Amino acid sequence: MSLTAVWGLVQTALELGLTCSLTVLALFLSYSMLNVCDLSTDGCFTLGASVGAVVAIAGHPYLSIPAAMGAGMLSGLVTAVLQTRMGIESLLAGIIVNTGLYSVNIAVMGGASLLNMNKTPTIFTALKGVLADTPLAGLQDLIIPLAAVILVIVFLALFLRTRLGLAIRATGDNPDMVRSSSINPVFTTTVGLCVANAFTALSGCLLAQGQKSVDINIGSGMVTIALASLLIGRTFFNKGSIARRAAGVVVGAIIFRLVYTIALRLRMPAFMLKLVSSVIVIIAIAGPYFKTQLPTLRRRFAARSGKEGR
Repeated sequence: MSLTAVWGLVQTALELGLTCSLTVLALFLSYSMLNVCDLSTDGCFTLGASVGAVVAIAGHPYLSIPAAMGAGMLSGLVTAVLQTRMGIESLLAGIIVNTGLYSVNIAVMGGASLLNMNKTPTIFTALKGVLADTPLAGLQDLIIPLAAVILVIVFLALFLRTRLGLAIRATGDNPDMVRSSSINPVFTTTVGLCVANAFTALSGCLLAQGQKSVDINIGSGMVTIALASLLIGRTFFNKGSIARRAAGVVVGAIIFRLVYTIALRLRMPAFMLKLVSSVIVIIAIAGPYFKTQLPTLRRRFAARSGKEGR
């Protein structure tokens, strides 16, 4: 394989990894900080992609970003209301919202299951014109998601240090203590889920504009990918500041996409890619467990070897 081909694989993994890492950062906020497993991720990702695409097709590529994030916040609000006001468990609430969003996304796309954006100006085409005849020409698909990831990490690092951010983290650690401290866990949960879903929708919007198309199944399996990336990132940066841990999950997303890209390069059938995702999740979850069990296994092996030596 030539050096150019290797760089092509790495660049593809970086572009997709950075774009999808926004969803991983959303899961970092909702799952790691707020301790809520939000299964509406797939539908919210598609919602951000469809809303962003429709607004861009209408001739407003820059407005598509806040529009997609606003739609994501509404999705998070509905999920939070189901959990906090209607007594529905978080897992079931996410499933309900994810199911309902399928119909909502079809409606947003005008009853179609596919939107073509080949002739639609996007933020990527706008930056492409700006970067023309510069050393960064052709790197707009990398620069835009990188800038978005940096802004989100900075936002999380600052936001989670505020009084509200600390209340959100405390809600995830011990909601009873938060309630006894005169902090409303309903409010903190709602804010956390709204912000997290805004990031998920932003991720979908950027992916749709980068690929120049939106399919109704564009977010299928995104929660699995995000969870795997989150767990991979936590093995590298599980401690330290919020910014360091957030950067770790971004690295996890890039590693996941690199493995995915290599699997595609090896001409693995498309129907096997879901199995690849599942195997990566299993390794990411079971790896730390077996690492903690390794000293015990070594002692057992040493004791068994000693008995056989006698």
